Amino acid sequence: MPDQQQSVNIVMIEDDEGHARLIEKNIRRAGISNAIHHFTDGTSALDFLYDAEEGPARNGPALVLLDLNLPDMSGTDILTRLKGEGSALRRTPVVVLTTTDDKVEIQRCYDLGCNVYITKPVNYENFADAIRQLGLFLSVIQVPDPDQA
Repeated sequence: MPDQQQSVNIVMIEDDEGHARLIEKNIRRAGISNAIHHFTDGTSALDFLYDAEEGPARNGPALVLLDLNLPDMSGTDILTRLKGEGSALRRTPVVVLTTTDDKVEIQRCYDLGCNVYITKPVNYENFADAIRQLGLFLSVIQVPDPDQA
């Protein structure tokens, strides 16, 4: 009997609606049809990630696209929570997708456990190209199931 692989939910935490539309459009252009759950703040994203019936803690697996500059909390706070000791989602891949290109901040995110750090190019075409490449990356990565702890 063939192994049924569970579809990976993409959780996008991005407060800029224009960036969110661009990210989703270019992920779709890369052939990714997975569900994308978009949140504009950290609080509702964490509620979904940990508490929602269809969220990854209860219904894994997931991949998180995380902006660092959010209205209610920093993305590094979310990253700390996701990757912290005892977190049901500590193995969930996190792609930081942000305008912050400070080397100290980049190092901090990797130290906290992010898997990939992408700086959003300011130029529209470069940003669109970076997201298309992210879509290709998403099409080939393997994501661990949180139940397999």
